[in-house]
Amino acid sequence: MDDQKDRVVLVTGASGGLGYQISRGFAGKGAKVVMAVRNQKKGEQKAVLIRDMRGSADVDVMVLDLADLSSVRAFSGLFHKQYDRLDILVNNAGIMACPYGKTTDGFELQFGTNHLGHFALTLLLIDMMRSVQDPRVVTLSSLAHSFGSLDFDDLDWQKRRYRKWQAYGDSKLANLYFTHELQRRFEGEGFPLIAVAAHPGWAATDLQRHEGWLQPLNAFFAQSAAMGALPVLYAASAPEVKGGEFFGPDGIRGMRGYPVKVQPNMRSGDRRTAGLLWEVSEELTGVEW
Repeated sequence: MDDQKDRVVLVTGASGGLGYQISRGFAGKGAKVVMAVRNQKKGEQKAVLIRDMRGSADVDVMVLDLADLSSVRAFSGLFHKQYDRLDILVNNAGIMACPYGKTTDGFELQFGTNHLGHFALTLLLIDMMRSVQDPRVVTLSSLAHSFGSLDFDDLDWQKRRYRKWQAYGDSKLANLYFTHELQRRFEGEGFPLIAVAAHPGWAATDLQRHEGWLQPLNAFFAQSAAMGALPVLYAASAPEVKGGEFFGPDGIRGMRGYPVKVQPNMRSGDRRTAGLLWEVSEELTGVEW
């Protein structure tokens, strides 16, 4: 990674797993890293580890709950007061295959957290990226996007029997729709911001806490969180990256390895669905482009 001195990087879900490794990677290259976390104590502990690794590391911890739109708005307001720019936004935080639940605003928990929370956050902070050089929004998707299929008549799973893995796949497909539509809007107004997506393959992180059966398989299939963070770091910093691209590991079935450009499923490229999701997301969150 090139030197990142004087750049401000915001990483959501930074208190563990991929988010911590992403924060650590940028801090090690001299960036000012803002670690957005739900649990401030846990975030501060990880910030100490980063500072111990590199004495000159410049990290800040701020509280953000993506499952609560009032928290997203409060975070945005505070960020605007404390900073005058944002160079890189990494939409990393997420939950996977959890039991049925709702966000504070009443949305299905995985869709509300993984997509709607980041949708609102990005739009609320985008003005801070307009004056910087090579601004980027990197959104974490997953191999699970391949079985996602949004049902716009029942996004909150009120009419269907809840299937947690399907809901997760839907939210990760939404992340790709969001990335593609965001890039099209940037290009439409001539704004040179890059919107890209990445996935970590099969990485051993706390994301698996709701599925205990995954833990024994980690020894055979998973790579470390540090390796899983590499596609994200690449997407966020490599000079050859282009808007709308998708990056993941180069190993078999994309589960592990070093970052390369990968091809998402054909469904994720549907412009009509991406545009509809954008309109619905604006209506649900009350945050507009």
